[in-house]
Amino acid sequence: MIKNLLFLFLIVLAGCNGEERKSPKVFFAGQIINPTDAYVVLLKGEKVIDSAKLDERNRFSFELDSITAGLHHFNHAPEYQYVYLETGDSLMARLNTIDFDESLVFSGTNSSAELNNFLLDLFLSNEKEENAILKKFYGLEPQEFAHHVDSLRAEKLENLENLISEVELSDSAEAVAKASIDYTYFNYKEEYPFAHRKHTGQNVLKNIPKDFYDYREAISFTNPHLNYLRPYYDFMQAHIKNLSFSTCASSCEIKGGHVRNQLHFNRHKLSLIDSLVQENELKDNLFRNVAFNYLLAANDTEKNIESFITDFHLRSGNNRHIKEINELYEGIQNVQPKKKIPNVLVSNMAGEKISLQDISKDGKVVFYFWTGDDRGHFKSILKRVEHLSETKKEYTFVGINIKTDDSTWRGMVDSYGLESEKQFKADDFEEITKALIIHHLNRCVITEDATIIDAFSDMYTASL
Repeated sequence: MIKNLLFLFLIVLAGCNGEERKSPKVFFAGQIINPTDAYVVLLKGEKVIDSAKLDERNRFSFELDSITAGLHHFNHAPEYQYVYLETGDSLMARLNTIDFDESLVFSGTNSSAELNNFLLDLFLSNEKEENAILKKFYGLEPQEFAHHVDSLRAEKLENLENLISEVELSDSAEAVAKASIDYTYFNYKEEYPFAHRKHTGQNVLKNIPKDFYDYREAISFTNPHLNYLRPYYDFMQAHIKNLSFSTCASSCEIKGGHVRNQLHFNRHKLSLIDSLVQENELKDNLFRNVAFNYLLAANDTEKNIESFITDFHLRSGNNRHIKEINELYEGIQNVQPKKKIPNVLVSNMAGEKISLQDISKDGKVVFYFWTGDDRGHFKSILKRVEHLSETKKEYTFVGINIKTDDSTWRGMVDSYGLESEKQFKADDFEEITKALIIHHLNRCVITEDATIIDAFSDMYTASL
């Protein structure tokens, strides 16, 4: 099967040999072992370029008349990975979904195969290095930390120079490869003050040398080709956070290294993004990130949330994500304390529909959430419920299953001996997650007589 695919691929290449750089066409094909979806989707940023259905041998192919050279993504749900494409490319990918990133390999004409394999090697190497940095380097003093990080960066840049000496890369391709290296290690430096405090309990901000952040002078806020490069976007988030924290540390409510005034801190982030970032798509994405982090994590007062949204609209009212942000804001408004829990319908074990308001109409109820897709979390949350049920007898703990098929849900309720009258299943995943703002499975909603006490609590830290 593999030989047949390679033979077919080589025929295609032979047909365009010598013409690849002259022709604007792009051929991208491949084979997926153990597929998890019927399609492969090719994207440039957030825009879908094309989709290809797997054939009977789990092969896919894209033939594009023209393309905007640069970084793309190909998705095979639920996984995705980078692919760099230029006009004239003929590129093939092969992977096994059991080890998606580790098994992925590119081959083809021009220099794109070598570049894509280089980017993939960087990605895998960074995953391993990140663990080492988290365990060892973040506890070091600033100068020693910088020395280790700079040495790792220099090693990767040397590898890039070796690649450039062997294959001819376009200026754009070389820039993407270098940015992948640079912004990975710049990001570690932006995260350093916070990670160091977490590891040692010490505030190191005042001890950071003047040259520690010298790289900031060369940061690009205007390159659209980097917007969806993960190291670049991660760096931008960390950079804005660091600048905001450093500024607020001397003039705002920050005590013991913790932000007390989340509203001010996040409005300060909005202000920095507005003043520093010129590239519109990057600016929109960073604005969205700040809005989601604040709205989901801050658990602030209704008045403060309204103030934040007002400021957000003034700065980014035409944001490409504005509908999504407005819907989140409206959802959060609906689950503020003293409001009735949203009247979402769920199914009981008898298959009957019943509303959350009816379930919680009498007494104190804690709604917790679980899914059949994460057995580890499920077992952990059951232990927590068992403990709380013993220590907080005035509360009734009600499980809501999300995103699990009916037979699996019933089987798990049965096999784990759960009280069936306290177990329900959400029939509409999107409806319940939006209505209750469920962004992680440890969330719980505390009610009394169907009135919300706290809709943003955590099963492991809730004050009951």
